[in-house]
Amino acid sequence: MNPETTSTIIMFAVLILVFYFFMIRPESKKKKAMQAMRDALKVGDKIITIGGIVGEIVHVKDDNIVIETSADRVRMELTKWSVSSNETAEKAAAKEREEARAAMRAKKSKK
Repeated sequence: MNPETTSTIIMFAVLILVFYFFMIRPESKKKKAMQAMRDALKVGDKIITIGGIVGEIVHVKDDNIVIETSADRVRMELTKWSVSSNETAEKAAAKEREEARAAMRAKKSKK
């Protein structure tokens, strides 16, 4: 092998690694997190769908959920993959982060 061929192979290898670490890996992590969120849906969670529908879960099936969307108690059956965010879980996580910050501040002020 001559130096030019070796150099070209190394450049392709570096390019593949860059694509993996900056595009493929973060996307797969995001997909896993979304799947975990969808698997953890439970009755009483307030959700937002990909289409922008806001509702509260009233029944959970294997691959579907039933939500209630308004004061008129309109019920809709949707697939789990259509859920884009779980507002109840996000609020709970934000509350936990704030409590952890407050505990750290209290710990620092004691020193």
